[in-house]
Amino acid sequence: MIINAQNLLIIALLPLLGAFGAGVFGSKFTNLKINSKLIHIGVIFLVAVSCILSCLVFRATLNGQSFNNTIYTWMQIGAYKLEIGFLIDRLTALMMCVVTFVSLMVHIYTLGYMADDEGNTRFFAYISLFTFAMLMLVMSNNLLQLFFGWEAVGVVSYLLIGFWFKKDTAIAANLKAFLVNRVGDLGFIIGIALVANFTGSFNYSEIFANKANLLAHTITTFEWSVITVSCICLFIGAMGKSAQFPLHVWLPDSMEGPTPISALIHAATMVTAGIFMVSRMSPLFELSETALSYILITGSITALFMGFLGIIQTDIKRVIAYSTLSQLGYMTIALGVSAYPIAIFHLVTHAFFKALLFLGAGSVIMGCHHNQDMRYMGNLKKYMPITWLTSLIGSLALIGTPFLSGFYSKDSIIEAVYYSNLFGAKFAYFCVVAGVFITAFYSFRMYFLVFHGKERYYDDQHADSHHGLTKGHKPHESPLVVTLPLILLAIPSIIIGAVLLKPIISGDFFSHGTAFEKIIFIAENHKSMEILKEEIHDWLSMALHALTTLPFILTILGIFFSWLFYIKIPHIPQKIAGNFKLINKILDNKYYLDTINQTIFAQGSIRLGKFLWTCFDMAIIDKFMVNGIAKLNNSLGKIIRLAQSGYIYHYAIVMVLGIFAMLSYLITKI
Repeated sequence: MIINAQNLLIIALLPLLGAFGAGVFGSKFTNLKINSKLIHIGVIFLVAVSCILSCLVFRATLNGQSFNNTIYTWMQIGAYKLEIGFLIDRLTALMMCVVTFVSLMVHIYTLGYMADDEGNTRFFAYISLFTFAMLMLVMSNNLLQLFFGWEAVGVVSYLLIGFWFKKDTAIAANLKAFLVNRVGDLGFIIGIALVANFTGSFNYSEIFANKANLLAHTITTFEWSVITVSCICLFIGAMGKSAQFPLHVWLPDSMEGPTPISALIHAATMVTAGIFMVSRMSPLFELSETALSYILITGSITALFMGFLGIIQTDIKRVIAYSTLSQLGYMTIALGVSAYPIAIFHLVTHAFFKALLFLGAGSVIMGCHHNQDMRYMGNLKKYMPITWLTSLIGSLALIGTPFLSGFYSKDSIIEAVYYSNLFGAKFAYFCVVAGVFITAFYSFRMYFLVFHGKERYYDDQHADSHHGLTKGHKPHESPLVVTLPLILLAIPSIIIGAVLLKPIISGDFFSHGTAFEKIIFIAENHKSMEILKEEIHDWLSMALHALTTLPFILTILGIFFSWLFYIKIPHIPQKIAGNFKLINKILDNKYYLDTINQTIFAQGSIRLGKFLWTCFDMAIIDKFMVNGIAKLNNSLGKIIRLAQSGYIYHYAIVMVLGIFAMLSYLITKI
């Protein structure tokens, strides 16, 4: 396949066409009586074609093709061109394949999961529109188009999280996601403005060519380096989209949306947009070690402390959500130690096994009559064998089991941090190693509670009578339209790590010809990737060697203690929680970040608004400026009115006196 503008437009616009078709022909306003199943299949077909073409583009990039051109110039303001254009290299093509494949699996899965929902056609329109927005983001060759895709995925995620708009919790969750992302986006806009101001362009290749201008200037008021401030501001945008501490608070609550969007938004696409952006802008980030250290420490905090929260969750989707936060922390750590290829590597492997886990959780929820509480599950292995096996594969990949995909990318991150000499690297190494045990513990806690142990479907403590199995009913396996995507996602969750290991770590995957020298730029003084190239030879030897390392031992210990606490001696967790009430309370309240945000920012904004309204609006504007001027005019009018007697001789005297005064003034001047 030849990479040209026409083919690329087809890839990007097919999902948009599907969204338009579902929105128009599936809408009640058009009054067209078209079978909704035909609309759904049509949308799936368009996304499937986009996926196939994306794979062909990826193969073309492996053969040395690339593309970097403007498709349309919207306007020119001075030296700045506002353009729509595509940059297609191996990084973009890989992201296109991940986005479209996971999206396709979610579309197919939705046929079964949302079959009984009256708004399922609207849902298809949303997820197809989201796919278009994500493609525009990753395919862009300039910051303006990147920002368009960035905001578009934010808007559609708002619609998807609040899809069940009659639920108060869903409305609160989508508003929270929208507001928190606006905080990150403010930093992102400032970063883009700084970069454009000092390089004179929004285009990637021109920015990278003029990056010395960023390095040469400082913000004189504070003597801050422009490159450092720009990179930190850009990363603040990534903190919002990729849910890094403390802007992570929106992601767990977003589980209020239907399960398919959890797989699409929170596993493979939207939350990885920040990782992609930082990798794409690596030529800038490599110029500031301060920015890299900030990224490293932020990712370390997220990886470790979000993992702790996964230990106490009882909602199956929230466990996976906190797992996503932790793994995004791992990717961010890789960015911080300049291991951008490994960050993208983990992004890819994580996309498949995390989408698998989310869709597996959806299958479990369907089988348990929409119950999401793991305390009322158990022994589902007996009733849902396909869901059990695929979920086991996803869990093993997540914890970094040797020979599965997650192992190769996760272990590479740990090694890269170990070899880094950047400020904060030692703290990061502790976090990633400790995170191995924590991830294994909470992942298999979920696995054992759901698929093993005694059946707890009919416990009297069940909180919601509308959800869960009633007496006499048993769980059931999901239909083929749900289990088929699980099987298709399980395959790359096993093999994709071994397939990509050597090209990404040891090969030249990110260094073929494009408009700039390398797709991903790494400074010479950042040696982690160079050392890894010498250390890692092939997938088999790496996996065999890992069987004797500390991370593998911690993984086994995590699984063992999870089995001990939740299968063998299930009363231990409750006893531990009773003995460590303070810690349990802190974790249960999610480090009180929601309380802090509500008290300081939400309530603080309300109090500030009331203060400004009382002191400025009412006292200064209304009372002084508006009413005060009116009262002043009224008072002046009363005074001036005294001079209006109505007698002609009074006016004549005033005129004579006035003329006398003017003549006197003129005489003194002569």
